[in-house]
Amino acid sequence: MVKKLTTVTLAMLMTTGVLSACGASETNSNTGNNKATNANATNTTAGATDTAAEAPAAEKIVIKYWYAYGDKIEEAKQHMVQTFNESQDKYEVIAEHQGTYDDLHAKVQAAFAAGDAPAVTDLEISSTGVFAHSGMLEDLTAYAEKDKDQLKLDDFNPGLMGNAYVDGKLYGLPFMRSTPILYKNVTMLKDAGLDPAGPKTWDELEQYSKVLKEKGKLGMTVPADIWFYEGLVAQSGGKMLSEDGKTAAFNSPEGVAPVEFWKKLVGEGLIKIPMGDEAGATADKDWSNQLSAFKFASTAGVTGSLELAKQGGFEMDTAFMPSNVSYGVPTGGCQLVITSKSSDEEKQAAWEFLKWMTSKENTIYQHKHVGYLPTRMSAVESDELKQHFIEFPQFKVAVDQLQFARPRPMENAYPEVAKVIREAIEKAILDPKVTPQEAMDQAAEKANKLLGK
Repeated sequence: MVKKLTTVTLAMLMTTGVLSACGASETNSNTGNNKATNANATNTTAGATDTAAEAPAAEKIVIKYWYAYGDKIEEAKQHMVQTFNESQDKYEVIAEHQGTYDDLHAKVQAAFAAGDAPAVTDLEISSTGVFAHSGMLEDLTAYAEKDKDQLKLDDFNPGLMGNAYVDGKLYGLPFMRSTPILYKNVTMLKDAGLDPAGPKTWDELEQYSKVLKEKGKLGMTVPADIWFYEGLVAQSGGKMLSEDGKTAAFNSPEGVAPVEFWKKLVGEGLIKIPMGDEAGATADKDWSNQLSAFKFASTAGVTGSLELAKQGGFEMDTAFMPSNVSYGVPTGGCQLVITSKSSDEEKQAAWEFLKWMTSKENTIYQHKHVGYLPTRMSAVESDELKQHFIEFPQFKVAVDQLQFARPRPMENAYPEVAKVIREAIEKAILDPKVTPQEAMDQAAEKANKLLGK
């Protein structure tokens, strides 16, 4: 176990930042403190008198929940935790912020090794395999079967379940889930004489960017992020890894095509690909400051982007990521998991908490508050969200795009592989002497060694 944990920890600490970025129990069935009363016979000079003395109320079972990211995401999580704690008096959840997904994962691994892991944690979906194979996660299959009528597992959107299972076993429940989508500055497009309904394809994105360049603007600022790259590979008809997950597949023509496309557009001054740790922040700033008409970003940013557009005095809209041979998009975000070293009573408390957090009502709440995908079909079909989509159609795009979604790879080495891929893409774009095919072939060679361990 120690060897496995060491390997996992090294893999997770080496990974680059991954973007991202709800059991149907409305109330806990085990709520309430049933106060026991004991009859105490007390003899007095007036005779025997029975008095009922109440025993002290049972202490609550307290568990820790560690989560990632702040701002409106944190607001939503803290609100739901508070509501859970107030809904019953058997359990108490203490929610603690732990930074980004990378920060959170590293801290959970360290705490697990020290025997002090939180009972519940957010887990970025592509890391599910690493954590499950290391023995850090509780298998939820039996829990889900026992509470199948209450949980309604088949109510979760099928497009979001691909990363919930490892080796046929259930390890997580979809929570704050996302896909990348296209954000558009509609005002900028109209001013340039462009149809704000587009661009719908790579070719249209290139043509739009050429027109915008003539107006002194960029088509897009986009980091060479693995999540976005996975989407472009899917749109080209390719795969990241072989079916068995043991070899790289991203150096195929379908995997090289996105890098060739990006390099061409950068070379012509049509788009900008910033490098380094602040690449994502740079892309967001260029879009909000109206230097770039488009950005790729998580659906979790819809609420915030609407606010930025209002402050900036421009109209914004969202759309599918433009297609190549087809549409395609990776899913992202996190699921809720239970750590395996918790006590039995902590695990039961954690399971009740998971069901609460992933309920229909809570998925509606967090979707409207932040923008993350509504994970349950009953939520999507609810009158509340139907009305919400009419008023704010920007939120519905990610839901509709799920028909083209695919799960992220979950091989143990994938976090390291993702870093290798990003470095190769950046090298191909920065170095005029390196072709995209050469860069991806070199990355595939490194990836195969990692995947073969």
